[in-house]
Amino acid sequence: MKIDLVPSVDFIKEDKLIGKSVVVIDMLRATSVIVTAIKNNCKEVIPVVTIEEALALKDKNDCLLGGERHAIKIEGFDFSNSPLEYTEDKVAGKIVTMTTSNGTRAIKGCEKGKTLIMAAMINGEAVAKKLVEIGDDVVIVNAGTEGEFSIDDFICGGHIINHLCNMENETELSDIAKTALFVYKNNDNVEDYIKEARHYRRIMELGLQDDFIYCCKKDITNVVPVYKEGKVLKSE
Repeated sequence: MKIDLVPSVDFIKEDKLIGKSVVVIDMLRATSVIVTAIKNNCKEVIPVVTIEEALALKDKNDCLLGGERHAIKIEGFDFSNSPLEYTEDKVAGKIVTMTTSNGTRAIKGCEKGKTLIMAAMINGEAVAKKLVEIGDDVVIVNAGTEGEFSIDDFICGGHIINHLCNMENETELSDIAKTALFVYKNNDNVEDYIKEARHYRRIMELGLQDDFIYCCKKDITNVVPVYKEGKVLKSE
């Protein structure tokens, strides 16, 4: 199994995704939200790039709206980008349409992948198991922050790569994938490492400490959301 990593959404090359299992990470916070919503029996999550697309889908499907711009809830939306808001009593059986600054853009940019999986720290081990089960080469795509490299997504990628190397006897890592693995192995306390990130400072400025703690938890759910035909669903 060959494993590569893309450092941010601006570095996605569609031709590199064809025939691969593609893993999208935006752990602070879009993919953590998606994993949590699906775990709490949300019917499906529809990721879109623009606010206008989200509003149009609400008019058409009577769905709930979630997302952010600059980490702040969008006016008129039902949810922000906090995974703690997507509780079972609010999302079970519902459709959630979601737009975020980085995560949903990364998802839409990876549609050429053979299989497209949503990952975060909270489901890293389950994602690795699914990737081994599928057996294709892997490209991990970090959403990043405003198109730039983000160390929170990078260490999350390292977390998944670590699981893959422990599960799969034959792995071939690109240089950047090896670096992500090295960073993870040498910074087992993920919270302390991520505190050096620019994105962390923004999260703290907005009083989102509880979100941060939740998103840094390792392997607390076995849910693996998969994107198919414009929708994110629980994998079978």
